[in-house]
Amino acid sequence: MSIKAIFLQFIILVCCICISCSSAQQNSDAGEQTAVVTDAIRLNQVGFYPNAEKLAVLVGEHAGGKFFIKTADLKETVFTGDLSASKASEFSQKPTRVADFTAFTKAGSYVVEIPGVGHSYAFEIAENVHRDVAVAAIKGFYYQRLSVDLPEQYAGKWHRAAGHPDNKVFIHPSAASPQRPAGAVISAPRGWYDAGDYNKYIVNSGITMGTMLSAYEDFPAFYKALELNIPESGNSVPDLLDEVLWNLRWMLAMQDPYDGGVYNKLTNPSFDGMIMPAEATKPRYVVQKGTAATLDFAAVMAQASRVYKAYNNEFPGLADSCLTAATKAWAWAQKHPDVNYDQNAMNKKFKPEVTTGAYEDKDYRDEFIWAASELYVTTKDESFYAAVNMFPDNDMPLPSWPQVRLLGYYTLARFQNNLTAAAKKDFPELKKRMVSFADELVEGVATRSYRTVMGKSEKDYIWGSSSVAANQGIALIQAYKLTSDKKYLQAALSNMDYLLGRNATGYSFLTGFGTKSTMHPHHRPSIADGIEEPIPGLLSGGTNANAAKQDKCTTYQSTFADEVYTDDDCSYASNEIAINWNAPFVYLAGAVEALQGNTTF
Repeated sequence: MSIKAIFLQFIILVCCICISCSSAQQNSDAGEQTAVVTDAIRLNQVGFYPNAEKLAVLVGEHAGGKFFIKTADLKETVFTGDLSASKASEFSQKPTRVADFTAFTKAGSYVVEIPGVGHSYAFEIAENVHRDVAVAAIKGFYYQRLSVDLPEQYAGKWHRAAGHPDNKVFIHPSAASPQRPAGAVISAPRGWYDAGDYNKYIVNSGITMGTMLSAYEDFPAFYKALELNIPESGNSVPDLLDEVLWNLRWMLAMQDPYDGGVYNKLTNPSFDGMIMPAEATKPRYVVQKGTAATLDFAAVMAQASRVYKAYNNEFPGLADSCLTAATKAWAWAQKHPDVNYDQNAMNKKFKPEVTTGAYEDKDYRDEFIWAASELYVTTKDESFYAAVNMFPDNDMPLPSWPQVRLLGYYTLARFQNNLTAAAKKDFPELKKRMVSFADELVEGVATRSYRTVMGKSEKDYIWGSSSVAANQGIALIQAYKLTSDKKYLQAALSNMDYLLGRNATGYSFLTGFGTKSTMHPHHRPSIADGIEEPIPGLLSGGTNANAAKQDKCTTYQSTFADEVYTDDDCSYASNEIAINWNAPFVYLAGAVEALQGNTTF
C-alpha cells in the first residue's frame, strides 16, 4: 500500500473518530439537558388522582413532539404522549404546550420529561393524593392560635410560647356605651391571628368560619375521620370542629351582652413589627360596633348552633348559646341596618388612632341574606327568610369578605329537602342561578393556555387571588352536588392544580407542599422564628396584577397580570397569608378528597 493510501485511511479514521466523539458529546449534552429539572414544566407538584385529568404545561419556545412520563429516578419510561400545538398565553403571550397524560393511571412517583427541555418536579399519582394537603391546610389554623403555647408535640419545629392572652382588653372610645365606658376592661381570649399580623377581625372571621363550617356540613364523614395532631385529637369531636371552636369562643366574647351588637375587631392601635407573638405586648382594644360585623356574627352563630347541636354532651349549652347570640345580633342589625365602620372618620373623633386592617363595607344586602339564610335554616322560622330580598339583582358574586351572599345560597341548597313553603318555592330559581354561575366559570377552560378555571380575565388576579381560585372551586363543587355533572368536579380540580403549581408563576402557593413552593410569606411568626422553612399549610395570597403598586416591594420580576408575584416577605400584596384565604382551600381540598373515593373525575 502506498504512503498516500495509508495517509488517506488515517485521515478517514480520524474523521470517523471525531464524528463519533461529536455525536457522543451531543447525545451526552442532550441527556444532561433532559436530566435537568426545570420549572418551565408547570403542573400540580403534589400530584394527581389515578382516574382524574392529568395535565402539565410547557412554557417557552419548543418545536413540539413527544413527552415522556418517567419514574422519579428517571430510569424507566412508563408513558409517551404528544405535546399539543403551541398556544400563546393570555397575558404574557408566551408560547405554551400541554402535555396530557390522563390515560396513565398507575400509582407511583413520576416526572414529566420533555426532550431538549428537562424534566418536571416529581409528583405522585395516588388515591387520596391531596389528603396531606387537606390536613395541613386545617392544621395551619392551629399555628394561628392565640392565648396558648404551641408545644413541640403538636407544632413540631414551629413550637412557640403563647401570645396575646387577651384577658385585659380595653373598650376603645369608639365602642363606648353606658354599660361599657371607654377604658373599661373585658376578656376576649382565644381566636386566630387574622393573617400575617396579630389582630382579630370579626368580618374576616365571618367568611372564614362560614366556609369551614360549610365544609363540615357538606362532607361530615370525611372530617370525622381526619386527625390533625392537635391537643384535642382523640376526643369524640372531629378535629376540624375542635379547631373552629377555638375561634368561635373568641367571637362569642365580641358581642356586647347589653345590646347584642358586635365589635368590629380586637386589635393593637398599630401593626406590630416582625416579632414573635409572645414579644408583642401592645395594649389591645375592641373598637366600634358595625352592621357588617354584627350580621356576619349572626350568620356564623346560627350555623354553629346547627353544627354543634350534635355535640351537646361534649359542649353542654353551646348550641343554645350560639343561637341566642345569633338572634340578639340579628335584632341589633334590624335596629341599626347601616352602621358603617369608617376607620378614617373614627380616627378623627377618637384616640388612640387605629391603623390596622379596616375591613370596611358599606353594602349590607349580602350580609342580611347570609344571616337570614342561616337563621332560617337553623330555626325553620320563615320570618327570617321573609325579612330579606333573596334575589336583589341578577348577580352571583364570588364570596369574599365584603361579599357573602353565596354563603347563604349554599346553605339553602344544602338543606333543600328541609325547606318550608316560602323557600321551597324559590329553590328552582336558586338552583338555576347556582348552576348558571358554574357554567360561566367553566366556559372556555379547554381553550385556555393553563386549562384552569382560574385566569379567565385579569379580574381574577386581585389581592388574595388564591382565594379566588379556591372559591371558584367551591362554587363548582356546589354545582356538582346539585347536578351530579362531573364536568364541574373536574373544573374544580383544575383550580386545585392551579394552586399547587399549574400557573404562570410555577409556584405551589401552599407552604410546605411542592418542590417550588412559597418559602418567604409575609407572616410574622414565619419571619421571626429563625426557622428556614415557613409554617406549613398556609396559602399565600398569590398573583396580584397591582401588587407592585400596593406594597412597593422591589423584587417583582414581571408586569403581566398572571405573573405578578414575588416570594418575598416584603410583599404583603402578593405573599401574605390570611385565614379567609386558607378556609376556601380547606373546603376545596377536603371536597376533592371526599369525592374522589366514590366517583371518577
